[in-house]
Amino acid sequence: MKRLRECWSVRRPGDTSGRRRILLALCILVTTSVALRSQPAIDFRDASSIPLGEEPIAPVPREVPLAADKVRLGEKLFHDVRLSRGDKLSCASCHVLAEGGDDNQDRTPGSDGALLNFNASTVFNTALAFRLNWRGNFRTLEQQNEAVLLDPHLMNTTWEELLAKLRADATYRDAFAAVYGSDIAPADVLDALATFQRSLITPDAPFDRYLRGEHDAITPEEERGYELFKEFGCAACHQGVNVGGNLFQRFGIFHDPFSRWPIRTADLGRFTITGEAKDRFVFRVPSLRNVAVTAPYFHNGRAETLEQAIEEMARSQLGRVLTGHEIELIAGFLRTLTGEYGGRPLSDRAGSTP
Repeated sequence: MKRLRECWSVRRPGDTSGRRRILLALCILVTTSVALRSQPAIDFRDASSIPLGEEPIAPVPREVPLAADKVRLGEKLFHDVRLSRGDKLSCASCHVLAEGGDDNQDRTPGSDGALLNFNASTVFNTALAFRLNWRGNFRTLEQQNEAVLLDPHLMNTTWEELLAKLRADATYRDAFAAVYGSDIAPADVLDALATFQRSLITPDAPFDRYLRGEHDAITPEEERGYELFKEFGCAACHQGVNVGGNLFQRFGIFHDPFSRWPIRTADLGRFTITGEAKDRFVFRVPSLRNVAVTAPYFHNGRAETLEQAIEEMARSQLGRVLTGHEIELIAGFLRTLTGEYGGRPLSDRAGSTP
């Protein structure tokens, strides 16, 4: 495809061996393969006007066909603290929908008060990812939700305890009977939660409107930032409708980001799941959708600002030291990825107007 040919021809100043050029091309080939194999079961009819390969990013669909009654029930569950032991936490405690779908902390305290291992990822557009969590250890929202409910460091509940609470509430009994035609069961709770989460998409970001032909939706400076994003190779891992979230990558290809941080077990990434040496420091590439409103960044929340994250990613993943102006341009482009939820743009905690 045209984009692959362009990426293959990318050369960086001083790159005489072509090693980086070849690595970038291979990354894009792998990325494209994974993305095509791992498309979520969502109707992308609204993005069908974008020819495959024309751009590495596609717009978020404006509509996702879901059962409205399941969405409403799942939304109620999502905000209910009774899903946790001691009625301490709800899903919305860590995933604040009024902001970026995360909690704006480097790492969140769990149900026992201890900090969790990973930065809380945004719940917005999570249904568009091929795997879930930083280590990609869940393939479906249902699997992830059950793990969160039962994890002693998270919701710390049991199905026996949770179902007893829900069945004691006449509103829930009536709602589950109407939607699922039966008594409240674990599979139905997980289905309702997952259906609501699949509704949490954020369409109509300025860059989405740009992709659909509204070329004045972004400024010339933001467009230049997008060109640099592609030229430098950021799009090798951050592409597709979710601008990421569809492959695994090692954190620290050209530079060791952990040289300045004390390494924790969680920093070992997928290695803690597979035990294979090749998976050391490997993580699921995060989505960059709404990235301007989801600080701090990285799996451990080490980067406090978008600019810091861009600088570190360029050094560690691309072997490139960016100028301040280049960082500013790329950050400007990334801010155009802030979409809308509930008919209004997500608040931009970074202080910029999307």
